[in-house]
Amino acid sequence: MPLFLKPVLHEKIWGGTKLKELGYDLPTNNIGEAWGISAHPNGRCEVMNGPYKGQTLDKVWHDHRELFGDFPSQEFPLMTKIIDAKEALSIHVHPDDAYAYEHENGQYGKSECWYIIDAEEGAEIIYGTNADSKKNAMAQIDDENYDQLFNRVKVQPGEFYFIPAGTIHSIGAGVLVYETMQSSDVTYRVYDFDREKETNDRRSLNQEKAKAVVEVTQENINIATDTEIIENHKRIQLVSNDFFTMVKWEISGTLNYMKPREFVLVSILKGAGQVIIDGDVYNVTQGQNFILTSDDLDTIFEGDYELIISYL
Repeated sequence: MPLFLKPVLHEKIWGGTKLKELGYDLPTNNIGEAWGISAHPNGRCEVMNGPYKGQTLDKVWHDHRELFGDFPSQEFPLMTKIIDAKEALSIHVHPDDAYAYEHENGQYGKSECWYIIDAEEGAEIIYGTNADSKKNAMAQIDDENYDQLFNRVKVQPGEFYFIPAGTIHSIGAGVLVYETMQSSDVTYRVYDFDREKETNDRRSLNQEKAKAVVEVTQENINIATDTEIIENHKRIQLVSNDFFTMVKWEISGTLNYMKPREFVLVSILKGAGQVIIDGDVYNVTQGQNFILTSDDLDTIFEGDYELIISYL
């Protein structure tokens, strides 16, 4: 039986109301993030069905490791969320595993990836810097030379970006993003458009830690995706690395799906249909998130919808 999860909604100073379009019931008009699949202490999703109904994902993970193939990690390793940036997020950076383990009480570092669900005309992200060395980047941060430092990239719906730990980044105003990441909430702000002053330092900067973890690279940021047609369905492999694999499926009709790992994370982005698991039928629609566990052996996706599947 799959684990359907109740999303955790987070109010943000930069958030908006676009998550309503995905079926979420918003308590305020400033919801910036819906944590769809999370066992992190800052947002534990609750199971909505079956024998574990009412339990949080972290509890199920610790008490029933057999559902996840007895995966050896102490903590649930991944997180998915949808981000609605009505205004720009702070410009920030995340540490890698080694730095976070030493300086953030043994937490995971944070590499992440973005699938652009929607973007207003002219919307952009910040990805990396224009500096030719880390020394140069640090000097520009010290001099508050932000206009020259940050690399701005126009984005379109359907694009994909991988953001490894150490990469300065931000989501700009008017962008709706689906995100898969390591299960971490460690963020070091480099610049926040002076909002930390307006909010009495509730959004304080973390520039010293940021400077310690920043990496300056000239990598291609918009990763070329691998697309193939399987049983008349489009399969787009967005990324596969040491942290996660992320695949987008465009379902039209019936797809017999075989899990590539003991458990996978599933989010419905658009449309509606059914998931048939070992003969049991579950109706699904956009905005829903669930985990196929080790017990879910025979899976069929049926209908007309788009989904993203993430796994280790």
